[in-house]
Amino acid sequence: MGKNMAVRRLDLGYFVRPASETGGPQPRVEPVLAYLVRHDHGLILFDTGIGKAEPETEAHYRPRRRDVQEALCAAGVALDDISLVANCHLHFDHCGGNPLLGGRPILVQDVEMTTARNGGYTIDELIDFPAAAYEELAGEAEVWPGVWVIPTPGHTQGHQSLVLRQADGTVVLAGQAHDSASHFASDQLARQAALHGVEQPLPTYQRWLDRLADFDPRRVLFAHDCSVWEPPQSTFQGGIQQCHEPAQGTRR
Repeated sequence: MGKNMAVRRLDLGYFVRPASETGGPQPRVEPVLAYLVRHDHGLILFDTGIGKAEPETEAHYRPRRRDVQEALCAAGVALDDISLVANCHLHFDHCGGNPLLGGRPILVQDVEMTTARNGGYTIDELIDFPAAAYEELAGEAEVWPGVWVIPTPGHTQGHQSLVLRQADGTVVLAGQAHDSASHFASDQLARQAALHGVEQPLPTYQRWLDRLADFDPRRVLFAHDCSVWEPPQSTFQGGIQQCHEPAQGTRR
């Protein structure tokens, strides 16, 4: 267990999800969040922000970027201080800063890597760049003491989350395993109802929630939602540090 871990949220901008993708009549502006983990073994960066996309994608999502180097600097950290990178998945809004971190190990699921390199999935220049150093995982792994990578497929087949087993409770960096804390809460309740034997019909839920439950999470943090999930009975007092500086204009 990592007794001295701390998590800091990094604001890396936002994008506008069109109404055709929100399930409602209105577009939705969504934050792009990364997380800096301080561990006895070094610094982990979970996701790296929005990369430059082709004009069609830029027009579709209208992203406003904050450079990951700038966000780290505001947290008192330089790019060279990062020891390990993990991407929840390799879409352009999660791995945009990876080329700035050449030479650092980047943790990714092998199925995600294969999908990304098959084309038509992400921005190729964000995947294969000078000094790219991927460590492909085939499922879950404890990468440092108390730091677990857990496959959480759904948004993509190779999506993964980071589980941090801290002395004062487990924190899950869930990336885009769910779009929002409320969506995660709904799935958690669906799982509870099923375990309690509530009569069908019931909503389906992601089966990897059973594995996350083994870690007894006290907080779950997301890539596109500033809200934090906590269990209803939580008395967890730990917090995350936040970077409050506003997002800057698009970086071309």
